[in-house]
Amino acid sequence: VSKDGMLSGPSFELYEDLIKLKKKFPSFYLIASGGVECIEDLERLKKLKVDGCIVGKAIYENRISLSALKEMLC
Repeated sequence: VSKDGMLSGPSFELYEDLIKLKKKFPSFYLIASGGVECIEDLERLKKLKVDGCIVGKAIYENRISLSALKEMLC
């Protein structure tokens, strides 16, 4: 939450630790939130295999376009 709206990058280390829990708890869903500032952040989260990501301010400030998001998801 401390990174929400800050555009300072997600807490990748935290997500790396949490993703390990998925092995013990397969029904656990990890949704990354806060800090995303560019499409590269989303690509890195995708490589970590998080289940989803909330992107707000980066879209609002045109740092990530909707077309780039769509392309990444396809």
